[in-house]
Amino acid sequence: MFLQTLGITLINQYIQAALQERVKELTCLYGMSQIAEQSFITVKDLIHRTMNLLPPAWQYPEIIRSRIMLDGKDYSTQVNIKEVDKLSADIIIDNKKRGKIEVIYIERRPVLDEGPFLKEERKLIDLLAGELARLIEKRESDEDKENLLNQLHHADRLATVGELAAGVAHELNEPLGNILGFAQLAGKNPNIPEQVRKDLDKIIKSSLHAREIINKLMFFSRLLPSKKEKINLNSVIEDSLYFFQSRCYRDGIELITSLAENLPAIFADPVQINQVIINIIVNALQAMPGGGKLEIKTISDRDEVILTIQDSGHGMSKEIQDQIFDPFFTTKRAGAGLGLGLSVVHGIISSCGGTIKVDSEPDKGTSFEIKLPLNNNSGE
Repeated sequence: MFLQTLGITLINQYIQAALQERVKELTCLYGMSQIAEQSFITVKDLIHRTMNLLPPAWQYPEIIRSRIMLDGKDYSTQVNIKEVDKLSADIIIDNKKRGKIEVIYIERRPVLDEGPFLKEERKLIDLLAGELARLIEKRESDEDKENLLNQLHHADRLATVGELAAGVAHELNEPLGNILGFAQLAGKNPNIPEQVRKDLDKIIKSSLHAREIINKLMFFSRLLPSKKEKINLNSVIEDSLYFFQSRCYRDGIELITSLAENLPAIFADPVQINQVIINIIVNALQAMPGGGKLEIKTISDRDEVILTIQDSGHGMSKEIQDQIFDPFFTTKRAGAGLGLGLSVVHGIISSCGGTIKVDSEPDKGTSFEIKLPLNNNSGE
């Protein structure tokens, strides 16, 4: 009778323990379903929340540590984990191994089933790795769609403003040419009073300045042709930096260059590329009135050349970054700039078949990344 009672007690304890393990597994899977319902979660948050679900789902949560690795980045619940026993499952996205989930015991425990981990735990980690892969793939797809939509909206906005700029430039060009021509003609008269001559000089100077603005508008709206040729980007950078070296020294700005050797040639207008570099560097220097660091780097990546210009200045907010390439947008005081510089930069890079991206945070500096294709003969 005693043995029978003991047997029933042991069976009940086993059933209760097994039931508790199933409850923990179901709680973990339910937690994953809750994460999946969140529309705006980032991949980083997705990984951290999944990692926090892991220890409570295992038999000995007090000595369990979890780790998720994705694309070479390591996310762990603890640094310097002492590994005694480990269970892992690969994260497969689009038929490629992108990382893995690991559950680690930091102390030895009795061997159960085929090892220190229950067979249900081995199934659970495979399920979690599959679900995490699905959620990461979905989030990355959503981010790609969102970025593409933003690019389309930006391109549409630029096209609309470009049409307006083209019309304004066309209408102003002829009367401005007449003003400039008649002022220069009148200035050649030797009998005019000195004061009138000075006034004519002011008219000519202002007209030339206005013509420069119209040229920028015409280029932005693609009405001004470019003269493209094979150029070495490093050489253009070095020529551009010549004008800024003394200013950097004077303003306490450390200038660091890392130009890749044997950089392949690109097909572009050297004058326009020079204009791109100067525009970005001028903005960088203005963002560091108290000194700082300016880094310029080039690399070759398969079928493109990448130029990065990074400063340690005051940076900018996300709202400003979203408008930084819009024509006539400027954060400078009235009269200090027209807001055409970076919109022209964007136009030049686009005309080369390249892309330009800005990355910035307030008080943490700004980085411009320009990618230019090696083989692009558009506009030749």
